[in-house]
Amino acid sequence: MITPIYSGVTLGTSETDEIPRMSLIVELKRRNVFRVAAAYLVVGWLLTEVLTTILPTLGAPDWTSRAVILIFAFGFVPAVILSWVYEITPEGIKREHEVVREDSITGATGKKLDYVTVAAVIIGIVFFATFSARQSEQGAESPVPLANTAVSDASVAVLPFVNMSNDEDNEYFSDGLTETLLHMLSQVPDLKVAARTSSFSFKGENRTIQEIAQSLGVAHVLEGSVQRSGDRVRITAQLIRAEDGFHVWSANYDRTLDDIFGIQVEIAEEVGRELSASLLGTPVDSIIDGVNTTSPDAFDLYLQALKERATYSYGGLSAAEDLLKGALRIDPDFLEAKTALAYNYLQQIETGLMSANESYPAVLALTEQVLSANPQDVGAQAIEVYTTAQIAGQQGDREAGLLATDRLIELIDEDPTQLEPRIFLTRLARNNDQVQQALVYMLQAAANDPRNPRIHYELGNLYSGLQQWDDAKSSIKRSLDLEPAQPNAWINLARVYQQAGDGLEYLQLFLKALEVDPMDHELPGMIADFLYQLELVEEGDDFRNRVLAIAPTSEIAYRLELQRAMAVGDLDASIASARRAIEDDVTDRRFAFGGAAQHLLRVAAAKGTVAEETAYLEAQAPGILDFEADAVPVKYLGVQLSAFDAWYTVYDRQEINRRIDHMTGVATAYGVDLSDNKDVEFAVLALNGESEKAAEVALEHIFSEPVVLNLEWEETFKQAQYAEVVEDPRVQAAMKRWQDEENALREEVRLWLADLQAAT
Repeated sequence: MITPIYSGVTLGTSETDEIPRMSLIVELKRRNVFRVAAAYLVVGWLLTEVLTTILPTLGAPDWTSRAVILIFAFGFVPAVILSWVYEITPEGIKREHEVVREDSITGATGKKLDYVTVAAVIIGIVFFATFSARQSEQGAESPVPLANTAVSDASVAVLPFVNMSNDEDNEYFSDGLTETLLHMLSQVPDLKVAARTSSFSFKGENRTIQEIAQSLGVAHVLEGSVQRSGDRVRITAQLIRAEDGFHVWSANYDRTLDDIFGIQVEIAEEVGRELSASLLGTPVDSIIDGVNTTSPDAFDLYLQALKERATYSYGGLSAAEDLLKGALRIDPDFLEAKTALAYNYLQQIETGLMSANESYPAVLALTEQVLSANPQDVGAQAIEVYTTAQIAGQQGDREAGLLATDRLIELIDEDPTQLEPRIFLTRLARNNDQVQQALVYMLQAAANDPRNPRIHYELGNLYSGLQQWDDAKSSIKRSLDLEPAQPNAWINLARVYQQAGDGLEYLQLFLKALEVDPMDHELPGMIADFLYQLELVEEGDDFRNRVLAIAPTSEIAYRLELQRAMAVGDLDASIASARRAIEDDVTDRRFAFGGAAQHLLRVAAAKGTVAEETAYLEAQAPGILDFEADAVPVKYLGVQLSAFDAWYTVYDRQEINRRIDHMTGVATAYGVDLSDNKDVEFAVLALNGESEKAAEVALEHIFSEPVVLNLEWEETFKQAQYAEVVEDPRVQAAMKRWQDEENALREEVRLWLADLQAAT
């Protein structure tokens, strides 16, 4: 009989003669070698990706991820060989030639391998879908540069040195050492050093060197530890190449604290020399400058002050002032401490710790000392420029602010790494063009220092100035994510929610600010002011009492006395309160002075006693209503703008127009364009008797706003110039809507505060 031939395999021959003649591919299939290879690759790929993703989050060393990849790579060939030599049987694993062909279960085994492969693929898809979603959510927290973004080899991030001391209070010491090293390394020519705040933002986070370097756009990372015991300190430092985790350089230092500055210079110069020689091709020749003190005790206090100042809170700034003064008592020539104290004084104006009249002379005295010793100090120059402009502006110099912005831009160009000139440029920006310009410079700072909460806070202010409320909210929230203990950030976020009409959220965020900064007497005062405007007198009194207990003669205390009297409808008490503020010549912080003068003039307009009230105000504050003076103090400008309520009742339209034109010119000289301000346009139209146009502007631009932005609207619309506008039925309907909205807000706030009090 002729034996048919199929695929080169002769049927009917003996078993021992079959294998040599059998097709290799068919036999590989029969023994499931292909299935084993496929399953190994899929499962190995899945396990490799999962382990290399999870291991770093568990704190595993960088080499573990590479080890996992190598283990699976080297295991592939042995797995394939074993699948050829051995077979799984019901009795266990046997060598393939020991298995009788009729008893082989390779078909069933193959199907199981198929199931394993498919299951691994499904698990991989689920894992990566979940992980990608997580990465997307964390995108703002962990910005990753695009793959084609070039990272310079000559770049380094200095991570906060780990405090290994038994005393946790020594944390500021290890942080300060890191900050000093950052300052010194930034002086190495052509070496890119990641900004201090972004580097410090990774403190306490469980991130790999590769992740940190990728986020900061650097090729190397300097990390280390500090162990302090008594007057001795042990410091370890290591420079790591992020791409492969290779240690470029490492060293240990055991010193006494009186040599701490020598250690800093030594570490910084070694790292700078290594990077310069190997990456830049030019070793460091010059000595790197460190801090300008040789006193360990003064340096200790300086570092503690920087830690206290970090959140710019009322309590933190006060503590930082004491610490910096302590450092300067030890070392009167400590320039960095003088600059830090000058900046601290400026920040204290924001919180009400100091008045401008107290702060500005002290700031200029300190910066003069610093610049006489180091005229090139950009930070001190920026402080001096800003402070000088503020003083000139207070005295009525209309050009000072514009000249200061030009000088600050020059300082930014001189040293782009300094943040102070950019912050002061932000503060001086008045009109939209200036704000846009400041925004560009602050966005540059954010690109270089993406995890700096101060930068995102300032960006929020700029976006608010441009009325880009979504961007403002996003920036401020980002700032708070990075540093939650910022009272001013919580306040500014509250104001963004106020713009959206959320009065309850506005109050809740103010209470959050008070929670993180309980020493600030103005925070409960601003809450009380808000509640008095809602005529929630009893609730407002609870917060006013806190102010009176802490700071009974503060500007906010004067403001609250007037607001409370107005809330309860006590006209005599409100007049007496306003006169006290004028006679005591309080500053205009929180509109304490301007609000008092405005109230007196409005009452006088209603009573027909404008001449008498004007004479009183001029006697108490000569020049207060002299709008044609060559230089009008800023404190009086607000009073003059509000005086139109009274002037309207005593002057003809021609004189009113003349005064409007003059005040518009003054605003323009200060860099403020009033033509874009719809509130001003509405007021001017009403003063000119153009009631129809005024009503149109009010309906389109003012009543379209939420009432929480206009809680004093009833007092405003009582003024004589608005009488014809108010008669418009459309305005009446809009006012009714506002009244209903205010009533609902009042009840919502009252109930929430009652629930809060019951819960506590």
